[in-house]
Amino acid sequence: MGKKLTTAVAVSLVGALGLSACGASEAAGGDKATTINLVAYSTPQTAFTSIEKAFQKTPAGKGVDFSESYGPSGDQSRAVAGGQPADFVNFSLESDVTRLVDTKLVDADWKAQTGHDGIVADSVVVLVVRKGNPKHITGWDDLVKPGVGIVTPNPASSGGARWNTLAAYGHVIADGGTEDEAKAYLTKYFKNAVSLPGSARDALTSFTSGNGDVLVSYENEAILARQKGADIDYIVPDQTLLIETPAAVTVDAPKAAADFRDFLFTKPAQADFLASGYRPVIDGVTGEVQGANDPANPFPAPKQLLTIAKDFGGWDAAGKKFFDEENGIVTKIQVATGTSE
Repeated sequence: MGKKLTTAVAVSLVGALGLSACGASEAAGGDKATTINLVAYSTPQTAFTSIEKAFQKTPAGKGVDFSESYGPSGDQSRAVAGGQPADFVNFSLESDVTRLVDTKLVDADWKAQTGHDGIVADSVVVLVVRKGNPKHITGWDDLVKPGVGIVTPNPASSGGARWNTLAAYGHVIADGGTEDEAKAYLTKYFKNAVSLPGSARDALTSFTSGNGDVLVSYENEAILARQKGADIDYIVPDQTLLIETPAAVTVDAPKAAADFRDFLFTKPAQADFLASGYRPVIDGVTGEVQGANDPANPFPAPKQLLTIAKDFGGWDAAGKKFFDEENGIVTKIQVATGTSE
């Protein structure tokens, strides 16, 4: 139909790119301070703002500063592989860390270094709608009805988009459908796309600016948007996908970067993730979450929770099957529907 997709350009908040990987700089009084170059995907910025302050109050965090860069996960990973300074990385996909392993910037055993497979926070894919849900969207099937405009980030740049797309595809299989039926669903899904921004955060901005009828997004993004006053509702579909966000330190990073990574698995840090709408990855971190559908029970268990490992064979297999630049299922569908740019 020749529809024009609106694209938001992610703004990378990079400070002092000329810093070396070790990040040493002169502090007041002539003491050496350590700067951690933190490079992350677009959504955890609010959580990290609080977590960094808490870390700086610990003995390991004394004298530590942060230089931050946020943007689409794939773009951020490629930037680091291309030379952008990074001591600590947090991406939305394991494959974006794997790229840095392949370029010898992250140790191959990065998962084992934490005891949590490197996953610092969880979420699930949800459907964000206008306040009052005027299109009466209750689940995935409603997204492909005529007249429903979908906003979702672009799988070519955004890790969030890949989670979203696999959740959309996977719900068909989980409901007893075939792979051909799942492909047919995705074709309708992308035909209904009216905005494919570069990152999950840009997709949220596009939606709250008035584009589309439904935003496919992270649960934590919907919660944080409501905390900031966005006039939206969100639905946790009956079939959805567990989002697992990995973090790692680079091989030449200062010890403070590893200390910061380890701090993320403490209860104070996980409580900050929880307050920003993420599902904690350690036991014993609970509490009310403002902006959730039910603040007292913020993270209901979906009827069917898909995982990358169990339902898609892991990110290596999923990446090749769905997102290969020439033969991926999603790549071909986007080309056929004119949504690849």
